[in-house]
Amino acid sequence: MDTNELMNVTPDELSSALLKRRILLKDSLPGVIRNLEAEEDSISPKLDRLKKSFDEANDKVAKLKAERDQFQTRARSLIPEVKRIRTKLDESGGMINLDPKWKKMKLLEQLEEIEINIQTSALDHVSERKLIEKRRALISENDKWIRDRKASNPEMTDYLQKSKEMSKLFKKADKLHSSMIEAVSKAQPIYEKLTIASEEIKEIRSQLDRARELLAQSDKAISYWEKRIENGFGDLGVGFRDLLSGQKNVDEGGNSSFAKSSRKLKDKNARGEEE
Repeated sequence: MDTNELMNVTPDELSSALLKRRILLKDSLPGVIRNLEAEEDSISPKLDRLKKSFDEANDKVAKLKAERDQFQTRARSLIPEVKRIRTKLDESGGMINLDPKWKKMKLLEQLEEIEINIQTSALDHVSERKLIEKRRALISENDKWIRDRKASNPEMTDYLQKSKEMSKLFKKADKLHSSMIEAVSKAQPIYEKLTIASEEIKEIRSQLDRARELLAQSDKAISYWEKRIENGFGDLGVGFRDLLSGQKNVDEGGNSSFAKSSRKLKDKNARGEEE
């Protein structure tokens, strides 16, 4: 419908069209609401299952992380003690048969540096995995050295025991770290599905609230337009007729009400300047 056709619509015709629209809307809304409720009922159990699965996955990751951190903390606390014992043995001559290659590697210093990086740096999974792999290789070297020196250096029993305990703790931490990363990988798809399902049900519930609101307003709106058709528009009808009259005047070549108002304002300003 173009502008001219729209301006030719009478108040009664307009109210009749709006009344029909309101009646059609009222008749269709119950079906719309039933469909939306069915969709909500279908998605809700799926969403609940996803939430449960994601919470369980998160709990597993948190548990593995806590256990890993516990072993790492215990192993890390042994590094200074092992260094102290080694220094004491070195100063007293107890480390005289120390493997030059092992000594050159400065295994404990490297382990300590790795632990500082893990604790103080914001590492991604790739960087953290590389450090852990390096730590694993150093621990393996330490274990080999312990086996080679244990029989020939009985005075180093305490040192060897502490070193072995430190290695054991780091190995447990590494194993738990691998399990944690695997759990994180399994949780990611669950999180993505949960996000999609949450958005879907949010949209459905929003539409459902709107449909219920429109249905609740339908009887009032229908009653309003029925009364308008029955009793007329009063002042609203006069205003509408004035609008039609103004449109007719413009169509016949006359000035619009805006043009008339502008001309009156211009004449008033001109008179004020002359005075």
